[in-house]
Amino acid sequence: MKADGVEQGQSFLRRGKKRRRLLPGLTVGDGFMRHPFDVANGVRTSGLVAGRHLKTGHRHDRHGTAYYAVAPSVLQALLRRWRRNRPVAPIEEFTFIDMGAGMGRALLLAAEMPFRAVVGVELHPALVRIARRNLAAWRAAGRARTVTRTVCRDAAEFNFPPGPCLVFLFNPFAAPVMRRLLKKIAMSFAERPGELDLIYVNNEQESVLEQQGGFRRLYLGQVMRSRSDAIADHAIMANQPDGEYTSANYEDCSIWRWVG
Repeated sequence: MKADGVEQGQSFLRRGKKRRRLLPGLTVGDGFMRHPFDVANGVRTSGLVAGRHLKTGHRHDRHGTAYYAVAPSVLQALLRRWRRNRPVAPIEEFTFIDMGAGMGRALLLAAEMPFRAVVGVELHPALVRIARRNLAAWRAAGRARTVTRTVCRDAAEFNFPPGPCLVFLFNPFAAPVMRRLLKKIAMSFAERPGELDLIYVNNEQESVLEQQGGFRRLYLGQVMRSRSDAIADHAIMANQPDGEYTSANYEDCSIWRWVG
């Protein structure tokens, strides 16, 4: 990373520490630790916020799981596997869409690839603000290869752009919202078979996808974290005061394609 990019990232972190109260899970007293990804890149994507602390007043609040950022090595491995599964078009024609984008770690990683565009969809406004600062720092450091943005919206209400789309899910919500999202996809892509692929990490709602007609599974398996990601995630989880969450050396994952 360029030196001025690191300075920009550190500057935005200082601005983000203003007087807004941090969400539970984002303070040292709550067990907060910075992931090496943030330390190396001067961004802020670390922290673990339980779903009960992510209230916005929206009717889907009760279906949110938690905020925790995907291990970089897991997402990168899945993107390589996805590209080997013969998408309908070159990556340059795909829009990458992170549903439940949080602070935007997946967006930052995707922005380094030649997607047509990268979009984050996040319901909680505090996480959206942080993600936008992260993206601004990424652009200032010259790391973004494509247009990137984050919208504050419910995933099931998002209007998909024209052209092929790659949806990313890191287990952001429970079955009721997943069903609504899949129905929206089925309606939006009814006349566009093959134009939507879906990467699902920590795939707790796999059965919901299996029950939704029109999807074909391309991959199901365990994707290993890199050694450095595994060490970092184990340390972060072990530092949580209530021990509510745990971490393994892998993520259960799947890749799906809308075939209509």
